[in-house]
Amino acid sequence: MTIREELELQEELLAPGAMKSAKSLGRLMPEEPCTVRTEYMRDRDRIIHSKAFRRLMHKTQVFLSPEGDHFRTRLTHTLEVSQISRTIARALKLNEDLTEAIALGHDLGHTPFGHNGEAVLNEIHPGGFRHNEQSLRVVDVLERSGNRKGMNLTFEVRDGILNHSGKGFPATLEGQIVRVSDRIAYINHDIDDALRSGVISKDDLPEGPINVFGERHSQRINSMVMNVIVSSRGLEAIRMDDLHWENLIELRDFMFRNVYRSSLVKREEDLAKVEAVIKGLYSHFRNDPSGLPPEYIEIAEEEGPETAAKDFVASMTDRYAVNMYTALFGEE
Repeated sequence: MTIREELELQEELLAPGAMKSAKSLGRLMPEEPCTVRTEYMRDRDRIIHSKAFRRLMHKTQVFLSPEGDHFRTRLTHTLEVSQISRTIARALKLNEDLTEAIALGHDLGHTPFGHNGEAVLNEIHPGGFRHNEQSLRVVDVLERSGNRKGMNLTFEVRDGILNHSGKGFPATLEGQIVRVSDRIAYINHDIDDALRSGVISKDDLPEGPINVFGERHSQRINSMVMNVIVSSRGLEAIRMDDLHWENLIELRDFMFRNVYRSSLVKREEDLAKVEAVIKGLYSHFRNDPSGLPPEYIEIAEEEGPETAAKDFVASMTDRYAVNMYTALFGEE
């Protein structure tokens, strides 16, 4: 018996609703199984070792020009989602490897400059742009190893990545964990960053949610995670109870009003720069795809220059996009 087979036997001790790696619906292209790692462990490792994952360290989370070393990036957000997701999965005896793989891959398709960059691409690209769909495209097509296109991940990981946000809903409980953990992570760490920056103060936070979740960052995360565990145990869905969910939504609405759309966080001149850079780069490479890297020229030939330009711009880090724009147009 191989080590992988021993690990698959151990998964039989998981909760009845857990997704077992031996029962995966498989990959787009069949592969020989690993002798040591389960299928979901392999997916996790492929994501961690990908170029798209490394680029997350230089992509904006919320603050476009943070003055300090401790503000979250898209990578640190991803790691926090992974940590929260694993805690919930372990407590509910669900598949921790599957949960971790989905969490680590869920934002691979995010644009430079956070949701502001996404909004601009959504406006100018035919058919729009949604980062969850782009994340799936990254793992299916854009990430390459040698001559292989994509990471060839399992159905369950791909489903969880696609449906971590948007109108779809994950097919597995593990995917549902990542969907709720994403919200828990970004609401709480964005509050932490906004407090540190002085955009809001503790007295600004809405009284109802603070009474429910707690005054400190760690208290709020612990309260939300514990409620998900207690409310989901033995059920066929991952959820919070109504009281906690309603207060989570109230906190989210507060953040949109006071942080995400705040002129202190997103100054008009910064938003104008984001729009100029995204639109300028997209238009340039759409009109002249010959300047694209070889793999994107191939996409332009097969799927059209708009798709190639969208893929290339979305892949960029903040600083790479700014440097590329400066090099092309001679403007700071």
